[in-house]
Amino acid sequence: MGNHGLIRPGEVQRMSAGTGVRHSEANASPALPVHLLQIWIEPEQRSLPPSYEQKSFPAEEKQGRLRLVASGDAREGSVKLHQDVSLYAGLFGKGDRAELVLAPGRHAWVHVARGKLKVNGNPLEEGDALAVSGEPKVELEGTDAAEVLVFDLA
Repeated sequence: MGNHGLIRPGEVQRMSAGTGVRHSEANASPALPVHLLQIWIEPEQRSLPPSYEQKSFPAEEKQGRLRLVASGDAREGSVKLHQDVSLYAGLFGKGDRAELVLAPGRHAWVHVARGKLKVNGNPLEEGDALAVSGEPKVELEGTDAAEVLVFDLA
């Protein structure tokens, strides 16, 4: 697939290995640290052709709310995934609140990439994650500067 350059803050990359690709990640800067979160989602079918997609989502679109960044149908300008999942990204400051309503039978996985916040009243810190099942919604409340990913899953 080749080298696609630096990943900048707010960028989402999607790669479908499909029938096979070689891939590696590395920090291209000899001086600046990198904070990279790599997520693997199994596709709903095998042997898809290899593909690549990269989009930027400005901080303003995620500040104090959840911005859809990847989905199975590429709605709202999100990156297309080959799975029944919707991935949201949010940036929260102290007191910022947002919620994601879950359809019946859906589940959520919340991962705190940076900072601290509460999820359905549970305090979480950088690196923490929380599975949500049997709840009608996911409620987020910023307790400090935080960056979060929320997966809406079948």
